[in-house]
Amino acid sequence: MNNNKQFSLSNRIKSFGYAVEGIIIFFKTQHNAWIHAFAAIIVVVLGLVLKINNNEWCLVVIAITMVIAAEMLNTAIEFLTDIASPDYHEMAKKVKDVAAGAVFVTAIAAVVIGLIVFLPKIF
Repeated sequence: MNNNKQFSLSNRIKSFGYAVEGIIIFFKTQHNAWIHAFAAIIVVVLGLVLKINNNEWCLVVIAITMVIAAEMLNTAIEFLTDIASPDYHEMAKKVKDVAAGAVFVTAIAAVVIGLIVFLPKIF
C-alpha cells in the first residue's frame, strides 16, 4: 500500500461512502445489530423521559457507541476469520469467541452505566 499519496478531497469523500456502506452491511447481515439499535432507542427515550443531564447523556452516548462499535469490530473479525479459515478450525473458533467476549464486556459496562445513570432517577 502506498502511503505517499497526495491529499484528495474526493478520496476523503469516498472514504465516508465506504464507511456508510460498512454500516449498511452491518445492519443487513447482523441480527445483533438490530438488538443493539433497539436497546439504544429505548435508552434514548428513557433518557428523554427522565430528563438526564448533559454529563449523564455523555455517559449514555459513550456506552451506546462502545457497544455498537464493538459489535461492528466483532463482525469484521468474523468476516475476516471466515475468509482465512472457511473450514472449522479450533484457532478460528477462539478468535471469534474472544471477539464476541469483547462485545459482551462492553455490553456489561453499558448496563452498569445505565444502572448508575437511571436507577437514581427511577427510584
